[in-house]
Amino acid sequence: MNQRPVRDRAGRGVRALTRRLLGRVEGNSPTPPRSNPDAVVDCAVYVNGRREPGQRHYADAYARARHVRDAFVWLGLHDPGPAVLAAVGRTFGLDELTVEQALADGHRPTVQRHGPLTLLVLRTAGYVEHEELTDTSEVIDTGDVMVLIGDRFAITVRHGAAGALRSVRADIERRPTLLAAGPWAVAYAVCARMVDSYLEVAGHVERDLERVEEAVFARDRKADIQHIYQLKREVVEFKRAVLPLQAPLRTLLDPDGPPRTLHRWFVDVDGRLSRAVDRVAAYDDLLTSIVQSRLAQLAVEQNNDMRKIAAWAAIAATQTGIAGIYGMNFDNLPGLGWRYGYVLALTLMAVTALALHRLFRRSGWL
Repeated sequence: MNQRPVRDRAGRGVRALTRRLLGRVEGNSPTPPRSNPDAVVDCAVYVNGRREPGQRHYADAYARARHVRDAFVWLGLHDPGPAVLAAVGRTFGLDELTVEQALADGHRPTVQRHGPLTLLVLRTAGYVEHEELTDTSEVIDTGDVMVLIGDRFAITVRHGAAGALRSVRADIERRPTLLAAGPWAVAYAVCARMVDSYLEVAGHVERDLERVEEAVFARDRKADIQHIYQLKREVVEFKRAVLPLQAPLRTLLDPDGPPRTLHRWFVDVDGRLSRAVDRVAAYDDLLTSIVQSRLAQLAVEQNNDMRKIAAWAAIAATQTGIAGIYGMNFDNLPGLGWRYGYVLALTLMAVTALALHRLFRRSGWL
């Protein structure tokens, strides 16, 4: 009679112990890590110029950087959507206007300061390989990259295919002394890479210009004016990406800009940018001269064609005149009843045509 109560008490004890164990396991189970959205290319925390290992969500990385001395987070985004940028803005304390600017592309190079936040916009450029230049060839692919520099963070937002920043991050991570300068070191690395890409694209464009110049001034003159104009349009687009960066880049050399340890690095970037600007401006002027030369050649060719047409028309007119005179129905025509009159008329027409042809050849009309 006592076996059933004992069995019930044992069962209740086992169930209670099971609930306590399950509750303990559920309570101590780690929270699954948050994953970054697809627009996030990379996110890392840097302490004293060295990257901390592991992959973190940008919110966790920023929280870590704010609680560690000499630390900052670098968040890289590529073509982010409104939802991603809105979440990033809430995490890093960005205002609504800054989020809207980062969402749109096609900005002009500029530097804007909004309190502790500095907004740097640069145009990206990449050379598009092509076998031959046509009137629809894409020679230069442009985009833009926006660098947001704040307290303990650097955010890069890239639009377009050109200007990938993975290699920029890899290169500067191998220079911890420079990266220890903080978020402004990221701005320097991005500016340096963009200017280097300008010089690289300029080298490719120079080779295209040499080929176009050779085609324009060759004896056969195979260059088409549409091809030259297409290259000029691409160079103008490249010029719009390079030239406007001069003034914003020099404003970074103000005392309120980057740390003094980075000033000489930005001065070096400004010097390389000046070389790129000079080359692009020279290419634009050279293309303008080539277009004008080709238009002058076309005008000369059209004039030569008109002279040839006029010369042949004059030759034909003499034949028509002679034939018209002897084709008149008059009784008293010289040689009308002569036996060799027909042969004489044909001989006169041939001699006149040959004489005029030789005269026009001497004068350069034929």
